[in-house]
Amino acid sequence: MLDGGLNKLRKVRGRFGDKLNPDDAFLSYYDVRLTREDMQTLKDDWLTDNIISFWEEYLEHEFLTKYKNSNIILLRPSMCFMILQTPDPRTLREALPDFSRATHVFLPINDCRNVSQAEGGTHWSLLLISVVDRIAFHYDSLYQGNVWEADTVTRKFGYLLNIPIRFLHLNDSPQQDGGSDCGVFVCMNMRHLLLKRLLMASAREKVSMSLGGRKIDASGSRKEMAKIIEGFRKEGERRRSTSASPMGKKSRSPPRVD
Repeated sequence: MLDGGLNKLRKVRGRFGDKLNPDDAFLSYYDVRLTREDMQTLKDDWLTDNIISFWEEYLEHEFLTKYKNSNIILLRPSMCFMILQTPDPRTLREALPDFSRATHVFLPINDCRNVSQAEGGTHWSLLLISVVDRIAFHYDSLYQGNVWEADTVTRKFGYLLNIPIRFLHLNDSPQQDGGSDCGVFVCMNMRHLLLKRLLMASAREKVSMSLGGRKIDASGSRKEMAKIIEGFRKEGERRRSTSASPMGKKSRSPPRVD
C-alpha cells in the first residue's frame, strides 16, 4: 500500500495533462503536455508548472543527453513541491529519481504551502544543490522571497540523501523588474548554470556559482521560450501529417515530439 506522501505526489503529478480538453492541448513534448493556457502565461503572466517542466525536459533532451558522463538531475516542480510538503521525504523515494550518482540537482522552488492547491503560490526561485560539494545555492529574483522554502527543501534533501548540505542564499542573483517574471528568471538561470557553467567545466575545475552582474531580458526570454515551443509544435504537426490516418480523419490530439 502506498504511503501518504507518495499518494500526494502522484495526485499532484496527475494534474499535468490528464484531463485536457483536446481543443486546449497545444503540444506534447516527451512527458509534458502543454495547453494554450500554459502558452498564454508566457506572454505576461506567472509561468505555470507545465512551462517550467517543459523547459527542464527541453534542456535534458536537447542538451544534457549529449553529455553521457553527466550525472545532473533537473527535478520537476511537482517533486520539489512534495519534498517541501512531506514531513519525511524518504517516503517519496519510490517516485523520485535515483540520486545515488547525482553530482548536481536543479530544483524549481515555489512558495505555495497548501498541499491541496494545484498550481498555487505566487513566486518561483531556483535551488541548485551541489551534492559533491554538499552546498545548496539559492537564486531568487526577489530578494529573500523564497528563502524559507529553499532552506527547508535543502534540509529535507540532505535528510533524503543522509548527508549534511549547507544552504547558501546568493544575494547577487539577477533581480526582476516585472512582478510576474520570477519563473522566467528560474528558466534562464537554470539554462545558464547548466550549459555555461557545469557542463563546460572539467572534473577538476572549480566553477563559480555566482550570477552577479548577469542581466536577464525577461520580455526577450519569454519570446525565445515561446518560439522554441512553437518550433516543436510545427515539428509535431509535420510528423502527424506524414503519419495521417488512412481514413483521412484529423487527429484531435496535440502535436507530439519525442
